[in-house]
Amino acid sequence: MIQYFHFVIFSMLFLACLYGDILKIDTTGASEKTAKQDKLTIKGVEASKKLAETDLVRIEKYKSIIIKVGRAKQMDPVVIAAIISRESRAGAVLKNGWGDHDNGFGLMQVDKRYHALTGAWDSELHVIQATDILIGFIKEIKVKFPKWTQEQCFKGGISAYNAGVKNVQTYERMDIGTTGDDYANDVVARAQWFKSKGF
Repeated sequence: MIQYFHFVIFSMLFLACLYGDILKIDTTGASEKTAKQDKLTIKGVEASKKLAETDLVRIEKYKSIIIKVGRAKQMDPVVIAAIISRESRAGAVLKNGWGDHDNGFGLMQVDKRYHALTGAWDSELHVIQATDILIGFIKEIKVKFPKWTQEQCFKGGISAYNAGVKNVQTYERMDIGTTGDDYANDVVARAQWFKSKGF
């Protein structure tokens, strides 16, 4: 039993460290434009927290899928949850699973113009595909910026998930050109909030 407990702890630590520790990533949070989705009068990390909190009940519906995929892909589940929150408000803004002028599909808004879609919009298959896309971007950022730390590459990959690797030019300005000019910063702040809630 003790050996199993140690294995679980080791697995959790490994999970958090494969692409970096989300809690070690600096973030400025949501832009004013993103905060206005919910008519918030604040911006930054506090706005990201509020947005994530609003989505929490809907996110809970997908928690088992998020955790299962996170474990299988060695991706911190809070990052998956944060992207679901950011991209589709956990499904709330979708119409029959579609968003972004019918180009984005599913909870994590996989773009049909660049990817052959798999699974139903709220399925495990969809979350697997989207998480694989994110991981691919993190790996591409590592190649593009070999001197960046693990956490910097993690954040860069999150930014690229929204606007592509070409859009990431510098660490400080990686979000310029993303939706709301804040994509990675907002996702990181939401993920950190989900982590603080024991997600």
